Amino acid sequence: MIKLKIKSGDTVRVIAGDHKGAEGKVVKVDREKNKAIVGGVNMVSKHTKPSAKSPQGGIVKKEAPIQISNIALVDTKTKETTKVGMRMDGDKKVRFSKKSNQVL
Repeated sequence: MIKLKIKSGDTVRVIAGDHKGAEGKVVKVDREKNKAIVGGVNMVSKHTKPSAKSPQGGIVKKEAPIQISNIALVDTKTKETTKVGMRMDGDKKVRFSKKSNQVL
């Protein structure tokens, strides 16, 4: 398993695929499959039958996972995509933006 540098709550931009250029917050990260669910991006339609949970049934829109390699972290300071580095800050290991050198 590889070390992922994207975490839940990060703002990311899609850099490849059908939704290239779209931005959103990471809702969930699946480390086993190297995929992330980004809010409001990669929406798919799912047809549902009527049930006790949804008596109406019909078409439901939901987010589908995106490959981690197709998203890049957006730097909060410069509003541009950036790579993420790891360094020791005292006794703690922290993530930092390689463009602005700011701790994330």
